Amino acid sequence: MAMALQISSFIHQYFFSTTNPAPKKSDPVRFGILSTALINSAALIYPVQAHPESAVTAIASRELNTAEKYAKSYKIPKAYGGYQKLLDDPEIDAIYISLPNGMHYEWAKKALQAGKHVLLEKPFTANADEARDLVRVAETSGKHLLEAFHWRFHPAARYVESILSTGKYGKILSTRASMTTPTGTIPRGKNIRWSYDLAGGALMDMTYVLSSTRYFTHAQTPDYVVSAHSKNYPHDERVDSGMIAELRFTTPRGSDIKSEIRADMENPYLFHLIPKLWELPDIRIKCEKGEIYFYNFMMPHLYHYITIKDKHTGKTETVKRYVPEDGKPGESWWSTYHYQLQAFVDKVKGREPEHWIDGNDSIAQMECIDAVYEKCGLGRRKGTHEIIASQNTV
Repeated sequence: MAMALQISSFIHQYFFSTTNPAPKKSDPVRFGILSTALINSAALIYPVQAHPESAVTAIASRELNTAEKYAKSYKIPKAYGGYQKLLDDPEIDAIYISLPNGMHYEWAKKALQAGKHVLLEKPFTANADEARDLVRVAETSGKHLLEAFHWRFHPAARYVESILSTGKYGKILSTRASMTTPTGTIPRGKNIRWSYDLAGGALMDMTYVLSSTRYFTHAQTPDYVVSAHSKNYPHDERVDSGMIAELRFTTPRGSDIKSEIRADMENPYLFHLIPKLWELPDIRIKCEKGEIYFYNFMMPHLYHYITIKDKHTGKTETVKRYVPEDGKPGESWWSTYHYQLQAFVDKVKGREPEHWIDGNDSIAQMECIDAVYEKCGLGRRKGTHEIIASQNTV
């Protein structure tokens, strides 16, 4: 169902960006994009069209012809046949990286070293070692680096987090997060999600289940992983097509939390006939005095609902939040990506964003992923440089 959400988001973004174009200010943040990935339009190009302080001015692909065709389709002024050529452009302020997972570390590092701010697609890197080094490079460069967990910037996610932070419902006892897509949605074969060498796999691609767990509990790395079971891709047993795990976290408030996660890129059909299209990304959070359920936390701008059950009164309230409650910037049609773009531009412009994901958070996220992979027996994902080095020794 994750793929269907992406397609729906493309349509949503296209419609609202074309009906709400924003006149550009004199000094916009000038973005260059590394890769011609499908996600680019929804994640950056369309939001930029409706944002007054940003512009997409360049695109790069390995082949110049591919970049030129893409640039023409989206009216991007410059096209480069090679990623480094774009990084060498002095008229680019920030780089959006939507390359395959295994290439994130290399090109984000090069972009930072070239003096660019970086908006980096999830997962941050292939493993925690790469994450730690990338954060170090960012701190040394003085440039901003943001992992693109766009959903966290939306008012619905911020609302749920605010409820939990008040402690109104007591300590968090347990969480369960799930994200699936029906079998066949991601075709087997050359799709990068099935590539071990490019750090593919369900836990990497659907790492939102860990991101949501950690965000709402304020937890960092797990105390330990109780269990982890992977459903392996038959054409490469090193790649997980599905992952189920149970983790234990201790929060800053001292709560001991049992957290379950489920990610599945090949979710079986109901009765072998019906794709489970209703299974959108969700998380259930059980507290001492209540229970919160957030349906479609990944793309809440398309549709979502939040149910809050008070254990004392037995009453259940259903809530939706498409705009901020406190009068802060936001429109009902703004997507998660638009809110993320606003935060990124604010940071680059020296303003304080409403929300941010710092480097330590991204490191902790990759440490969680590594721990689950180690527990299930697949081992942490290797970085591209490690894979190349091992191939050269054969």
